[in-house]
Amino acid sequence: MDYPSLEVEIERARAGQLGVTVDQVGRALVAGTSSSRFTTPNYWADPRTGVAYQVQVEIPQSQMASGEDVQNLPVMPGGVSTWPLVRDVVRVGYGATVGEYDRYNIQRMVTLTANVVGEDLGRTAAGVDAALQRAGSPPRGVTVNVRGQVAPMQQTLAGLRLGLLLAVLAIFLLLAANFQSLRLAFVVLSTIPAAVAGVLIALLVTGTTLNMQSFMGTIMAIGVAVANSILLVTFAEDARRAGADSMEAALRGASARIRPILMTTLAMIAGMIPMALALGEGAKQSAPLGRAVIGGLGASAIAALTVLPSVFSIVQGHAGTASVSLDPDDPGARHLQARFNEPKSPGGEIS
Repeated sequence: MDYPSLEVEIERARAGQLGVTVDQVGRALVAGTSSSRFTTPNYWADPRTGVAYQVQVEIPQSQMASGEDVQNLPVMPGGVSTWPLVRDVVRVGYGATVGEYDRYNIQRMVTLTANVVGEDLGRTAAGVDAALQRAGSPPRGVTVNVRGQVAPMQQTLAGLRLGLLLAVLAIFLLLAANFQSLRLAFVVLSTIPAAVAGVLIALLVTGTTLNMQSFMGTIMAIGVAVANSILLVTFAEDARRAGADSMEAALRGASARIRPILMTTLAMIAGMIPMALALGEGAKQSAPLGRAVIGGLGASAIAALTVLPSVFSIVQGHAGTASVSLDPDDPGARHLQARFNEPKSPGGEIS
């Protein structure tokens, strides 16, 4: 914004006395400080090949190093035998100007760029936003936009967060329809906070950022955790409907599913260890996925075998054993049982 410049102001009265026009002064300055290609285009055609080459005249930079050198440039007015110098018709001074004009869709813009070294893009973007907040509102007619990789990163992470929430909501509704109970659907989803906490702890311990790969690993860990919880809750609810109390049913479900849960968890963790260790060239890009899966699966397995049975026993402690199904073909439906218990007519039919 403060590029050093040489300000040239033409004295029109003196230029008129010497027969010099503004165009002639401009041509002398441009040819002397830059090149004649901008004022007098000239092309030379090679007679052998017919290829035209641009020919231009310019003064060596070593001979144009100060304001005095600029003032000593000759001006070539037409029809005059004596060529006046630039100093005879102008006043020269030093000032400052904008070094470069940048535009985006014709709109003037000033670009501030920086390289991120030793810091992830998310923290850098947060620091930039904080600096913009401290700077206050921009002047009237000025807008501030953060471009580059920040906007795609924020859009991707926002989409992943929204997708994760929608996936949890869809799982909850499907479980509610499957178990025909909102409470059992809540019990199944009670291991999701443990899986998320395990992911965050694993990322914190390993110094890994929350990025696309770790988000994908979180989704994978939540999927496996929900699958393990569904089977455990199914076994526990079947035991409770068979006559066991809620605590005993929870223990039966945990004891029946402890081996499959541990086998699934250990198998996936073993498969993710090479990825999490980032062994090999370019493996660091996918390392966050493996670390997130290991942390989420480990925490969810512990929660499924310890916390989930407790939650089940509390939530289903006073629940009934009668089915809430409205399906007329369901033998456990209440209305169907009431229908068969109605008094029958002498013909043996239900009245």
